[in-house]
Amino acid sequence: MIEQKIRPGLSREKAILVGVSVAGQSDEKTKEYLEELRFLADTAGAAVVDVLTQKLPHPNPATYIGTGKLEELAEKVKAHECNLVIFDDELSATQIRNLERALNVKILDRTSLILDIFATRARTAHARTQVELAQYEYLLPRLTRMWTHLERQKGGIGLRGPGETQIETDRRIIQQKIALLKEKLQKIDRQMATQRKHRVEMVRVALVGYTNVGKSTLMNLLAKANVFAENKLFATLDTTVRKVVLQDVSFLLSDTVGFIRKLPTQLVESFKSTLDEVRESDILLHVVDISHPAFEDHIITVNNTIKEILGGEEKKVIMVFNKIDLYKPSERDPYDLTPLRPDQFTIDEWQQTWMAKTHGDCVFISAQNKLNIDALRELLYREVRKIRDERYPYSHLNLSENFSEE
Repeated sequence: MIEQKIRPGLSREKAILVGVSVAGQSDEKTKEYLEELRFLADTAGAAVVDVLTQKLPHPNPATYIGTGKLEELAEKVKAHECNLVIFDDELSATQIRNLERALNVKILDRTSLILDIFATRARTAHARTQVELAQYEYLLPRLTRMWTHLERQKGGIGLRGPGETQIETDRRIIQQKIALLKEKLQKIDRQMATQRKHRVEMVRVALVGYTNVGKSTLMNLLAKANVFAENKLFATLDTTVRKVVLQDVSFLLSDTVGFIRKLPTQLVESFKSTLDEVRESDILLHVVDISHPAFEDHIITVNNTIKEILGGEEKKVIMVFNKIDLYKPSERDPYDLTPLRPDQFTIDEWQQTWMAKTHGDCVFISAQNKLNIDALRELLYREVRKIRDERYPYSHLNLSENFSEE
């Protein structure tokens, strides 16, 4: 059972996490997914007190879990006096309605939890508009289920944002709001596109990666900036752009929102302008938390999201494996002659593996402890200079005129 201590003076909603192992999904994978859901819940401010899992060929269309497990869940809710149950998948309006009737507590799915975190993390008007649009688009097909929540004007996890203030919301009003928000975002997108045009002369590098891998910490290190960094999911929503100077070359470095497994489609669409930094960059710095046991799965998730954003366009990618100071390989049995498992690899073995995979376009660092940063700077310098010299073959004759402060 996963438990968390509730800090004195803070009232945190007690939550139970629920996951279903569908056909072909291992217990280890289910445990990993629920651990990520726990981190999401903790980021949103919930105290996770218990976990329930079930193996099914496919989720129950009425209640997501089976009848017996639903009764067990009801007992857990009563025993822990919980007021929140979070499911590690997107639920339909019917499933949410049936579960609320059976358990008499608030039901959240993975998507609504992520949207709630985005709502609390949004700092600028641009980010708030993007999140509000995503919330309304999520709310629209679930309007019948949400009606009672709107009437009650409840606060708490999953109910921040438009649900608190729009008691009279109906389908027509929501559609009007979505249209207005899209129009507002288009206007902001045009303004941001104009700003990017002014930066077109400089080589552009974008930090991408799974959420909470250390992108903002690396940004602060390379750009000598003061970007907000925290050990929480989605600590950064707004794209930050800073100028970086390495020896005799300058480039623009942008920090983008972190990706995650099953990132809601509403967020991908509403954060289009933020993700344009990825589209319009010359180099992608793909930051990976090598200390995470599922970092290879995270790489696949990020690569798939980037492919979706770029639409088949090829980009120069440098793999940056961060947090090497926290990496601990599993013990090896000296008498075991079977091939090593990936979790038994040392950092040197991982480095050799990825050097071969990426033809040398990778580096292993610790941004927090500033380990091997010179190697990263050297690799970046080489690649940025190559692009700059191809684009502006005579730029080295008068560097001061070609690069100006943003």
